Amino acid sequence: MVFPMVFLKIMDWVVYQILANSCYRAARKMRSYGFFLRNPSLKTSQQYPFFPSVTKCCLEDRGSQTLVCDIDGALLRSQSFFPYFMIKDMQTVGRSVLPKFYLENINLQVYDIWGSTGSRVVFTSVPRMMVEGFLKEFLSANHVIGTELQTVGQYFTGFPSGCGLLVKSRALKEFFGEKKPDIGLGSSSLHDHHFISMCKESYVVTEEDSKSSPSSVLTRDKYPKPLVFHDGRLAFFPTPSATLAMFLWLPLGIFLGIYRICIGIFLPYKMANLLGIWSGIDIKLKGEDNNYHSESGNKRKGVLYVCSHRTLLDPVFLCTTLGRSLTAVTYSLSKTSEIIAPIRTVRLTRDRKKDGETMQRLLSEGDLVVCPEGTTCREPYLLRFSSLFAELADEIVPVAMYTHVSMFYGTTASGLKCLDPIFFLMNPRPSYHIHLLGKLPKELTCAGGRSCCEVANCIQRQLADALGFECTTLTRRDKYMMLAGNEGVVQNK
Repeated sequence: MVFPMVFLKIMDWVVYQILANSCYRAARKMRSYGFFLRNPSLKTSQQYPFFPSVTKCCLEDRGSQTLVCDIDGALLRSQSFFPYFMIKDMQTVGRSVLPKFYLENINLQVYDIWGSTGSRVVFTSVPRMMVEGFLKEFLSANHVIGTELQTVGQYFTGFPSGCGLLVKSRALKEFFGEKKPDIGLGSSSLHDHHFISMCKESYVVTEEDSKSSPSSVLTRDKYPKPLVFHDGRLAFFPTPSATLAMFLWLPLGIFLGIYRICIGIFLPYKMANLLGIWSGIDIKLKGEDNNYHSESGNKRKGVLYVCSHRTLLDPVFLCTTLGRSLTAVTYSLSKTSEIIAPIRTVRLTRDRKKDGETMQRLLSEGDLVVCPEGTTCREPYLLRFSSLFAELADEIVPVAMYTHVSMFYGTTASGLKCLDPIFFLMNPRPSYHIHLLGKLPKELTCAGGRSCCEVANCIQRQLADALGFECTTLTRRDKYMMLAGNEGVVQNK
């Protein structure tokens, strides 16, 4: 009996020592981070003891000064960087997908200070390739120092390189040496306090400063550079709760998308329109279709509907709402989309003479739909209109198309285009608003003495005014070179 009792006492002493030491180390660690166990009321007052709020920073005479900060916790209002990691393929999304989310989450107060300085250096533990392109292209950052990732061939493994996660205070000292930056901006964490304490002036971005209020949100008109193009399927900011909601919706969304496609393919226009509205699609038609037609000699010539281009479904929804068959011409369409299209589609070759002959022939057979931008644009901008259509028809009806989605974009530059209609129709309540602007007066057409370029520009302006959009001179090639690194030609497979 003696041995078991001695054994139990020894074990009791060992456990006590382990627990005591562990608790002691934990208590010291918590104390070093500013937590006070006996008086919780001191926590708030001790959380920001060193530096003033970013709202106290004066903006005058900063043109020659250097600013250092982190994109996470300072430039961005979002309290977590988790949503940005929800989007895969970091090398691509850094230039084509993330800029939209970054711009929508920039802290206006921090951005004002950023813009008042002459030199800006960003230190961040976030992978460098996720932020460098945006910071240099949109915000004109001079230098971006971030965590480097391991690579295997041309692919990133997702693990930090041998140097590990970037330590901002250490990186700042290595970059500037003995020289101190003029202004340092950081979050309320003590790690950032140490980082910005190495600057001549230091300011903290508190949680109150980061809340979505008119004083902290960067509106579109204040963007440093217009956001015309972006890619990716997600139309929402993928917070944990929003991402969970998406995955819960996905099974029903896939079924709903297939159902909506089927009713569009197999049912008459009026019935498809009614069942589409019943399934949750918001379809609105403004203006009247007077079924204009002109007589050319003894031949009846069709009407040319000129649409702004939001998705591949533009001609389909136009046909459905008008309740009659139209032919759509397109510069680039996947074979799958051609097969499942419920209307007749004709592919153009990008040869102006051949395309002109093709469209003339189609107009002699009936009404025609064309999207002269040649590609879709998600943002409130219209791309440059090709002038070819203006040479071919006397009866031209501009059609303003507006779409809205809450979960998935129905367009892509780098993904599978055959899935575009499915993704659009998978949204809980996708919207399609169609505005017929009426027939273009004869004096504004080529028959009235205008050049084809003047006619194209006139229609672009009319559609932009009706939609509240801006006209641009950007083209399809500009979009695909920016987002996908190619000219956007779909292979005929």
